[in-house]
Amino acid sequence: MLHEIINWIVNTVHEWGYLGIFIMMVLESSFFPFPSEVAIIPAGYLAAQGKMNLILVILAGIGGSLVGSLINYWLAITLGRPFLVKYGKYILLKPETLERMDSFFAKHGAISTFTGRLIPVVRQYISLPAGLARMDIKLFSLYTSLGAGIWVVILALLGYFIGNNEQLIKENLTIVTLVTLACVAALILIYYWKQKRRTA
Repeated sequence: MLHEIINWIVNTVHEWGYLGIFIMMVLESSFFPFPSEVAIIPAGYLAAQGKMNLILVILAGIGGSLVGSLINYWLAITLGRPFLVKYGKYILLKPETLERMDSFFAKHGAISTFTGRLIPVVRQYISLPAGLARMDIKLFSLYTSLGAGIWVVILALLGYFIGNNEQLIKENLTIVTLVTLACVAALILIYYWKQKRRTA
């Protein structure tokens, strides 16, 4: 059922061009588990064919990611933790998922809204603990846009250069994901090292 819904969304919004990319990325960054690869990689391929503009594809992707994240941020502030725990299952948010996001945010602090955007599964829900903690919205928007921007650029370039080879995309996407996770770990370590030096 979910697979059919995703296919319908893809077929519909791709006809809408940049607006379609924006809408798909709003869904991907909010409570709907929509894969960003489906939206950005084909758009990058279309850009390589001259049918779309690569910069506009990236901007639409980042804009949609930010709006979707702000929706989750707003929901967390407005509804609160008890509501999300009780009714989150109806929007595909399990209580254990929220607990993992809480733990991730508590462990890594505000910077997690940046690093979390680069981690599969985490990226969809990291906005919720940020909202529950009432993180400064300007800082939240900045970190979210930076993290989402890196991921969108990676996917757009994959589509631009090898978008016509599905197997090659799968192989490279796995490698890119692993490298990205390694970079995230390095960023967190550097961040904590600087924080300790500043405290000392």
